[in-house]
Amino acid sequence: MTPGRPVHPGAAVTPRASTGEVTAFDEQAGLGTVRADDGREHAFHCVAVADGSRTIPTGVRVTFTVAPGLPGAWEAWSVAPLPPGVQPS
Repeated sequence: MTPGRPVHPGAAVTPRASTGEVTAFDEQAGLGTVRADDGREHAFHCVAVADGSRTIPTGVRVTFTVAPGLPGAWEAWSVAPLPPGVQPS
């Protein structure tokens, strides 16, 4: 299965870990987007912020898990800032 392709109900999918940068976050709506290092954009909701803060600033480097979301979309979950100076492996 290729990320970004529609996921059929009941399909077995293994979430994958990624790194990237938050490209937008609307605090009032609680919605944001993150661009993975591979160039793919993924939406996320404030409940997906790992530390429970429910917000994450634009431009922050993050780790996250990509998993199926809305029909035909992949979403970012467990979004967490990378500590300063830490490079993804």
